Amino acid sequence: MAIKRLRPTTAGRRQANRLVHDTLTAKKPLKSLTKAKKKITGRNNTGKITIRHRGGAHKRKLRVIDFKRDKRNILGKVVSIEYDPNRTANIALINYADGEKRYILAPDALHVGDAIMASDSADLEPGNALPLKNIPVGTAIHNLEIAPGKGARLVRSAGTAALIQSKEEKFANVLLPSKEIRLISLDAYATIGQVSNQEWKEVRLGKAGSTRHRGRRPEVRGVAMHPDAHPHGGGEGRSGIGMKAPKTPWGKKTLGKKTRGKHRYSNKYIVKDRRQKK
Repeated sequence: MAIKRLRPTTAGRRQANRLVHDTLTAKKPLKSLTKAKKKITGRNNTGKITIRHRGGAHKRKLRVIDFKRDKRNILGKVVSIEYDPNRTANIALINYADGEKRYILAPDALHVGDAIMASDSADLEPGNALPLKNIPVGTAIHNLEIAPGKGARLVRSAGTAALIQSKEEKFANVLLPSKEIRLISLDAYATIGQVSNQEWKEVRLGKAGSTRHRGRRPEVRGVAMHPDAHPHGGGEGRSGIGMKAPKTPWGKKTLGKKTRGKHRYSNKYIVKDRRQKK
């Protein structure tokens, strides 16, 4: 894909650019692999807002993606590379030898007509899924499982890839895109290659309306609010936040506070935290 800069016919288009979807081969998704997507308005099951500044997104259909890659030892052929409005990466429609069709995340070097397979003995080609114990050290991978058989949870966004650094007994040291080094079971499956759509981060929306289409509503600074609405509000003129440390709208200190649980089960699997500079 390439980046196309828009003609500055309006103020909103002056700084905007868009992706040229020249690698996509289908405009409409397969109907049997789509389902209704509930509107994301930031509310929980009781109707209370738990995530602020959400709502008003464009209507979308949810594509059913095969993150488990549990169709083992069956050859599949890439039918099309498609756009998915629910994620940054492109997706690939796979037609398996037994007639079943599934969507997977499209690796960067995957093309229409290529053959893929999920197997312990699959070749080290983009799109093939193997357990970590059968993938050599230094190989770029994505769609990585945390627990074997539970489906991929890591390295799924556009342009990302993880690297296997070493293997020890039952675990592999994996360098994630965040620079965190984590222990992953050697029985966990991962897909070979880098996720497609690397140029996604270069896109500039150009106007506020494009953000609204994506379901994000405007945010207001705390210092611009009334003191009853935010601890930073009030004061004569631009008086700053009026306190030593910033706070959340609910009065909790927010600067430097760690949000990860001290006793989280997966802490023991983190070899190097992503926040460490060295």
